Amino acid sequence: MQSMTAPAAPVTTRHDRASTVVVMEHLKKSFGNNHVLRDINLVINKGENLVILGKSGTGKSVLIKCIVGLVDLDEGTLVIFGQNVAELKEKALIELRKKIGFLFQSGALYDSMTVRENLEFPLRRQLGSIPKEKMSSLVEEALQNVGLAKAIDLTPSELSGGMRKRLGLARTLILKPEIMLYDEPTTGLDPITSKEISHLILDVQKKYNTSSVIITHDIECAKLIANRIIVMKDGSCAAEGTYDELSNSSDGWIRSFFE
Repeated sequence: MQSMTAPAAPVTTRHDRASTVVVMEHLKKSFGNNHVLRDINLVINKGENLVILGKSGTGKSVLIKCIVGLVDLDEGTLVIFGQNVAELKEKALIELRKKIGFLFQSGALYDSMTVRENLEFPLRRQLGSIPKEKMSSLVEEALQNVGLAKAIDLTPSELSGGMRKRLGLARTLILKPEIMLYDEPTTGLDPITSKEISHLILDVQKKYNTSSVIITHDIECAKLIANRIIVMKDGSCAAEGTYDELSNSSDGWIRSFFE
């Protein structure tokens, strides 16, 4: 797979437009004179794990924040589930965002709440009043899926780093999102726990058929979970391919991420 040194046309190779969940065309975002996203052209396919690599400051986190609506675009077109985000009214935009889960680096947990209460919070916020038995069932299922069933009455401060990551994932998954966005899911974890989180991401993909974007510097994680990898450079997509293709690239700069 060759490096792309100039802005590319929207990616169409390897992809069937009918199966795409996100299409980005000529996305640009600046903060003052800092041009973070320069010309992003990318699609995300249904059910795939797309890993984004790149040095710090290349725009990776800003890119996924644009998808979830935490950052507004300056230019370009963002289409999610066939809907042009810029054309959506507020109510439609809220409904669309319910289909997108975002796992922050910190897990964004509430330390004053128990594990159970941390999971009940997004249910109440998104679904309003639901029967107590239904809520308990959803909470228990979510914790079971991430191996934390026995921690239901603990607080986040009583959990290890890996367990907090699992709790953050459970809190995101409890709303059954169709797109998952992971921002450095294995950062700060030991190698064994990092591998456990990577396998959990694979389990989520298999069980829920989610379309996931994973930002990571963890090459072992990328090797294990990625169906496809994008390498970003200076706010653009510099290369695309599978792990094997990019790790054997003729471009030394691209290979350096995998050495």
